[in-house]
Amino acid sequence: MADSKYIIIDPENKNDLGNINISPDVLEVLLGISASKISGVYGMRGTLADSIFGREKHSKGVTVSYDEANHKLTADVYVYLEYGVAVPQVALEMQKSLSQQLQYMTEIEMAQVNVHVVGLVAAKAEKQVSSSK
Repeated sequence: MADSKYIIIDPENKNDLGNINISPDVLEVLLGISASKISGVYGMRGTLADSIFGREKHSKGVTVSYDEANHKLTADVYVYLEYGVAVPQVALEMQKSLSQQLQYMTEIEMAQVNVHVVGLVAAKAEKQVSSSK
């Protein structure tokens, strides 16, 4: 992560009104929500405590790093996919969607979106989970 706690959205100071700073945590939440909405994504990797206590943490499964020299962001996204989906197609859709969403909401460009598929969830497992609730 960058040396500073926040990322400056307007590093060239085109805005004479002052700085616009955004926390990396906010970017992780933004990307986490966007990733979870992609068709074929079952869920995001989270911590064991989140699963046990039923807490929903929108930034789970996403880590970001910011290159101050190029003013570009790199994201690592860890996901569980639904069994039977075309993994490369879902990953490519995720890369495009996350890059567009970040550009639209913050005007920060993505250098890379690295998609890490950490598991597949079969339909049977999904039914068993929902019936046990």
